[in-house]
Amino acid sequence: MSEMFTAFGRAIGSLRTPGMLWHMIWPAIVALLLWIIGAIFSWSVLVDAAMGWIESWPFAGEWVQGSEIAAGTALILVKVALVLAMLPLIYLTAAMLVAIFALPMMIERVARDEYADLEERRGGSNLGSVTNTLWASVLFILLLVASLPLWLIPGVGLLVSLALTAWLNARSFGYDSLMQHADRDEIATLPRARREPMLLLGGACALLAHVPFVNLVAPAFSALVFVHFMLQSLRRERVGAAA
Repeated sequence: MSEMFTAFGRAIGSLRTPGMLWHMIWPAIVALLLWIIGAIFSWSVLVDAAMGWIESWPFAGEWVQGSEIAAGTALILVKVALVLAMLPLIYLTAAMLVAIFALPMMIERVARDEYADLEERRGGSNLGSVTNTLWASVLFILLLVASLPLWLIPGVGLLVSLALTAWLNARSFGYDSLMQHADRDEIATLPRARREPMLLLGGACALLAHVPFVNLVAPAFSALVFVHFMLQSLRRERVGAAA
């Protein structure tokens, strides 16, 4: 737990690095604009499709079609569920932009200032980063779609969102944080050895996505937290191996 707090503290300290704040903000702005524009043009279609899907359910569909109160309640729940479902999708889009474009610069500046003693073994690659991010994103979307019926239950959608975002953070940012400094074996073994702390850290970062205003920079800040956590873990791993 202390490692997690240390990573958060160091990430906050890194915000003073010139240019860091801009690379935290622009992915969120782009992702937000893309999804707002998409929602404006597709909102009616999505609501109608969701209501049609609910009306096709046995028993529940007949109840919704036969009662104005039930139909109104279902419509409200559908709209709330769609808005909530957009939050992890906005986060996912911003996280992809961070992982592919912003994170390499963030790693370079953080490593230069705080991890200069850590040898760069370059076991990862930009292609590996893109492949890992795309694979994680596809699986994230599939799991999100599969969980949509649960989002109609108040509170469950939030828990699903937090769990999926925690996994996405650990999977995507874990690789990208190590790709410049770890060798291939370290990239393969260190995330497995640190799986539980990484998921816990990913969950803590996922909470930021639901804090007003903070959520605008949550993906990039989460990436920065993982940079500190993973590079410090790599440093300890090498010191232990050399002892």
